Amino acid sequence: MPQIFRPGANGLARFVLWGGLAGLAALVLLASIAPRVNWSTFVARADAQPVPFSHKHHVGQLGIDCRYCHNSVEVSSSAGLPATEVCMTCHSQLWTNADMLAPVRQSLANGDPLRWHRVNRVADFVFFNHSIHVNKGVACVTCHGHVEEMPLMRKSEPLDMEWCLGCHRDPKNNLRPPNAVFSTDWTPRPDVEEMRAKLIKLLNIQPHTMTDCYVCHR
Repeated sequence: MPQIFRPGANGLARFVLWGGLAGLAALVLLASIAPRVNWSTFVARADAQPVPFSHKHHVGQLGIDCRYCHNSVEVSSSAGLPATEVCMTCHSQLWTNADMLAPVRQSLANGDPLRWHRVNRVADFVFFNHSIHVNKGVACVTCHGHVEEMPLMRKSEPLDMEWCLGCHRDPKNNLRPPNAVFSTDWTPRPDVEEMRAKLIKLLNIQPHTMTDCYVCHR
C-alpha cells in the first residue's frame, strides 16, 4: 500500500496546530490590550482647535481660575465651554490684532459661536456630572491632568469604565478639601490620610453604592 503522508507530515501538523493556538492567543492578547493603549484611548493627543488656546499660558502663567472659562462646573453636569464674550473680556484690550485671535473676533462680529473640539469625553451612554465630583473634593487635575503645563489641551486619562470604577471603589486617594479642588499646585499635608478619612464622612461619600450600575448608566 503506498504511503500517503511523507515522513515530515507529523512535524508539519504539530507546527500548524501549535502555530494556530499561538496565533489565537496573540489575537486574544491584542484584543485585551488594544483598547487600553494611548492610540486607542487618545490619551496624550492634542486635537486641533479653532484657536490654539494655551492652558499653560492662561492657567500656568497668568493664574486664571478654571471657573472663569468653565463657569458651570460647580452647578451643572457640564463644565461648560467659554463663549466668545468670555474670551473678548480680555482680548478686547489685549492682543487685539493678533492673527491667531482672528476666529474670536470673527465669531463676535457675526454671532457664530466658536466650535471648540471636546478633548475629554465619555461615551454617550454614560452619565457624568461635574458638579457632584468637584463638590465632593475631586480635583480637576484628577481627570484632566496638569493643564497648567499643556500648551495645547490633551487628554490625560483614558476615562473608560475601568478607570472610573477604580476611583469609585476607593475614592480616598483622589480627595482634597473642596476649597483646593481648582488648585493646580495643591500639596497634601502630612496628615493627608486622616484628612481624607474625615472628608469621606463629612462629604457623605459612600463607596459601597458608587459602583451600582445606575450611578453612571441612567
